[in-house]
Amino acid sequence: MTKLFSICKLLQCNNVKVLAYRPRFFSYASSISQLPSKVRDFVLEKADVCKPENIQICTGTEDENNKMIDHLVKAGSLKKLAKYENCWIARTDPRDVARSESKTVISTPNRRDTIPDPMPGVEGQLGIWMSPKDLEKAFADRFPNCMNGRTMYVIPFSMGPVGGPLSKFGIELTDSPYVVASMRIMTRMGSPVLNALGNGDFVRALHSVGQPLPMKTPPLHGWPCNPEKLLIAHIPAKNEICSFGSGYGGNSLLGKKCFALRLGSIIARDEGWLAEHMLIMGITNPQGRKHYVAAAFPSACGKTNLAMMMPTIPGFKVECVGDDIAWMKFDANGRLRAINPEAGFFGVAPKTSNSTNPNAMATIQKNTIFTNVAETSDGGFYWTGLEKEVDISPLSGRKVIDFHGKPWDPTTAKTPAAHPNSRFCTPASQCPIIDPAWESSEGVPIDAIIFGGRRPQGVPLVYESFNWQHGVLLGAGMKSEATAAAEHAAGTLMHDPFAMRPFFGYNFGHYMSHWLRLGAKPNRQLPRIYHVNWFRRAAADDSFLWPGFGENSRVLDWILRRLDGSVGAADSPIGRLPHIKDLNLNSLSLSKAQLDELFSVPVDFWREDAAELRKYFSEQVGADVPPEINEQLAQLDARLAAA
Repeated sequence: MTKLFSICKLLQCNNVKVLAYRPRFFSYASSISQLPSKVRDFVLEKADVCKPENIQICTGTEDENNKMIDHLVKAGSLKKLAKYENCWIARTDPRDVARSESKTVISTPNRRDTIPDPMPGVEGQLGIWMSPKDLEKAFADRFPNCMNGRTMYVIPFSMGPVGGPLSKFGIELTDSPYVVASMRIMTRMGSPVLNALGNGDFVRALHSVGQPLPMKTPPLHGWPCNPEKLLIAHIPAKNEICSFGSGYGGNSLLGKKCFALRLGSIIARDEGWLAEHMLIMGITNPQGRKHYVAAAFPSACGKTNLAMMMPTIPGFKVECVGDDIAWMKFDANGRLRAINPEAGFFGVAPKTSNSTNPNAMATIQKNTIFTNVAETSDGGFYWTGLEKEVDISPLSGRKVIDFHGKPWDPTTAKTPAAHPNSRFCTPASQCPIIDPAWESSEGVPIDAIIFGGRRPQGVPLVYESFNWQHGVLLGAGMKSEATAAAEHAAGTLMHDPFAMRPFFGYNFGHYMSHWLRLGAKPNRQLPRIYHVNWFRRAAADDSFLWPGFGENSRVLDWILRRLDGSVGAADSPIGRLPHIKDLNLNSLSLSKAQLDELFSVPVDFWREDAAELRKYFSEQVGADVPPEINEQLAQLDARLAAA
């Protein structure tokens, strides 16, 4: 009884009920007691609900990671890809393959803080709100005892360089060793974070696969999940994220979309900065002048390809700061500076190849976790896009195992070998063109912001906004064909404002106002804003008009020359267009007719598009549309009427 009492006393934290009296926690009592008090309170609070068998505080060491990988291999959750150094493949339960937007909620006392009030009879598309009372009921049906028989891993992590002025700390509790191994790649994780955190504030993150042991049936592919009760909830008042039932990256790696964008956008609003779904790249022209740009595209629309682009223009150099998320803040001199809060790339594998993205292919050759890709019989990876690079002909003797773990024959298969949303999780530091300043704690200076999406008709290759307010309208009016990264039907044209539609942490109308406020403050060197569209199709045969990939450097070249003031532009109703003579089109086989179509601004198309955008704002955002946006719409209507 003396030993029992001393451990209870050791771990007593305010009024938190203590689980540590259980004999199975004796071995962890000392390490838990050494946690900063706020972290210790959080761990014990959640452990008392989830009832794990063990608690392990993650240090982030190589030895710990090796043991985590070994555990996953023994459980059937990972398999080594023999052709590469320290590369592994995971196959998920087929019900758990993508972000689950319909099960992702924000919980605040006031609904309108989170989502705008849509027009009566219209279904809102800008997030899902849940009342604190309903969320409490949902949690009560999920989290109690959910970690029975499992280990609760305590993951200290930093979004951004540890201790940097734009960085933030988090603690994720999870019962998934796959999450631990992946978070080690995607964030700065482990003991250095705890040391820097001390007793400071952090984002609280709780994740469970939702399958206490023993399970009634063995998990498929060693991938436990509970999609019937899947829920990803954000609680801004507590700086807390709780995810239940999914092991997939966007739902379980809680430093990613959940922290970096949903809660991050709320923190950014309150502190006066921006948390955005944007890549960051450095571009140096042949004269040695370097600019940094940030660019927003919906998931699976080419962000990683652009961030790691191999330019086709001689003398051009592209370096990658980040491929997915940018945290940006104006410094004391009025320059907008950006960091990549992540430490890894969680990229879409299909269509990534040496012809489309050689730098990504070089990055993933070691220390990478692949999920739902196909596997070759000689221990390699395979997916759509590698047909010309991986010989799987009968003469090769090489067989393919698909993401279901079954033999796959390209001559008879009706589905792709790898899931369309299959992923690679790989360290950013391995990228051969990683920017020297990618870990700069103060961030890199942003000179231009680019918005884009998949627009098959009507939208020109590139155009520049007239001013910051007009640029905010360009971001707010983004549309794109849906992709496999979420649960919508591929090919559907969807509104995706700022490429943030699935990731807004608060009311989109207020989000636009925040952008406008930041741009209205005095003494700021505002980046210029552009819109690009690599995906316009020819009216005659539906083929892509622009070759894309490395040829996109020709568009970036024009943007950089606009920043330097060396080329002009032609005003159109929608923005400023390039003069064709100012584009570097050397050695590019495009006819005059193709170029004319690529840069055409069909007035009837744009009148319909502008009317539809006004309708969208009216139906989805209502009274929360900022007056400046309504004014920009009125100016657009006037320019189109005069065209």
